[in-house]
Amino acid sequence: MTVHIRVREKSFKKGQTAVQVLRDIRLELEDGDFITIIGPSGCGKSTLLKIIAGLDTDYEGTVEIGGLPVVGPGTDQGFVFQEHRLFPWLTVEENIAANLSLKDPEIRKRVDELIHIVRLKGFEKAYPKELSGGMSQRVAIARALLREPKILLLDEPFGALDAFTRKHLQDVLLEIWRKKRITMVLVTHDLDESIYLGNQVVIMKTKPGSISRIIPIELPFPRQRAHPLFQEMRQKVLKEFETADELPLIEGLGI
Repeated sequence: MTVHIRVREKSFKKGQTAVQVLRDIRLELEDGDFITIIGPSGCGKSTLLKIIAGLDTDYEGTVEIGGLPVVGPGTDQGFVFQEHRLFPWLTVEENIAANLSLKDPEIRKRVDELIHIVRLKGFEKAYPKELSGGMSQRVAIARALLREPKILLLDEPFGALDAFTRKHLQDVLLEIWRKKRITMVLVTHDLDESIYLGNQVVIMKTKPGSISRIIPIELPFPRQRAHPLFQEMRQKVLKEFETADELPLIEGLGI
């Protein structure tokens, strides 16, 4: 399964003026890729994610998943927002099932499997108000995985969490990726997170948002932040990130 992303232009109206948000975005994601996207605020990272998810269709270009065009939200794309967006009147298992019935044996089986994968066993009947921020975000990830999407899109899902919880959820996400081998695209402002999780880091630049560099992360898992090779890669990515807006647009970049 290949994900083809071609965004020629994405603009929005500011008064009578059209402001270009994205230009010449070209990516190809292969089955099982874990791509992280970093870039300065306002470079269009979240907008790009919403285009891939089919949540924003007002752009010039095409997005295809497995050879089929994305024309709106669908079961092929799972999306995890910055906030967990759980229904406060539903339990953990009900939030994961969303509008599907837990009386269905297949749904019941999948919900139970996901509860185990995101390490929430024993909290099936708990309500969101009884959960920590990290636990709530794990529920949101499980819900996004329920329909077995071909690609999971994550928009800074750990940005509001403390460092310890963030590290824990990064490891949970890697565990899901290794078990499910699902293609993942994660937007982040955290440089270490982009290297810790991704097998490729996409660096975006502004005015308009475009791809500056794509850097393969050839470090074995599990990764150790204190390891000299990790720190060496961090310096490489940081250097590219700091000079991103000074670089010319690179045509035809692909993964």
